[in-house]
Amino acid sequence: MTVEVTWWGHATCTVEDSGTRVLTDPLFVRRLAHLRRRRGAVPPPEAAVADAVLVSHLHSDHLHLPSLARLAPGTRLVVPLGAIRAVPALARLGLPVTEVAPGDETTVGALTVRAVPALHDGRRIPVGPRRSPALGFVVEGEARTYFAGDTGLFESMADEVGPVDVALLPVGGWGPFLGHGHLDAGRAAQALAALRPGAAVPVHYGTYWPIGLDHVRPHEFHSPGDEFVRHAARLAPGVSVHRLGHGEHFRPGRPEASR
Repeated sequence: MTVEVTWWGHATCTVEDSGTRVLTDPLFVRRLAHLRRRRGAVPPPEAAVADAVLVSHLHSDHLHLPSLARLAPGTRLVVPLGAIRAVPALARLGLPVTEVAPGDETTVGALTVRAVPALHDGRRIPVGPRRSPALGFVVEGEARTYFAGDTGLFESMADEVGPVDVALLPVGGWGPFLGHGHLDAGRAAQALAALRPGAAVPVHYGTYWPIGLDHVRPHEFHSPGDEFVRHAARLAPGVSVHRLGHGEHFRPGRPEASR
């Protein structure tokens, strides 16, 4: 299986499958508003090379316009339905944009990308009504890879996502408190037990943290990856969990990550 997953930090991942390169929620900055990158270097230029970019929802740490502006001309954006109306600057990037809703499928090279529901507030905060759904994506080629975006645990998750080989699951956040519509390490392990992929990678933790809060519940920044590994071993012992460092990658079926 010639599939490779690279974690660049936060929710930014590259999935290479069948000769096609897909990038998720690119965030290529040292600082974003009140957040600063506390671990891992800003991703190198090659991280911005992709055939398509999947944007899970409109929050600025997932739909980040300056990071999208680093993409090569012609890179396709797959975004939630209503994103262009909610964020008009998307159209000014000059990139081809495909809007999708849960259940929609689109083709990227040799891959099929299917949008699936996510339990999360998809608005462009701090302004605007709810105009756009939060999404996850299933990328299908030689493998089926589920990128959950930002989501809480919901009852129909396994049915909506379907069978997958690899799951990229959020296990934390960028602050000491996780509100409704998020997974922590324990709930992510429950999701893993329902999904039952062959392999999983914890994401969305250990990268950005609010300025001035370095000593406020720091375990919420450092520990979610290890906690997810521990909970997953109990709730989904048949799943191979790969806790990657920033810039590390793994190939399904191979036990060790590499840079």
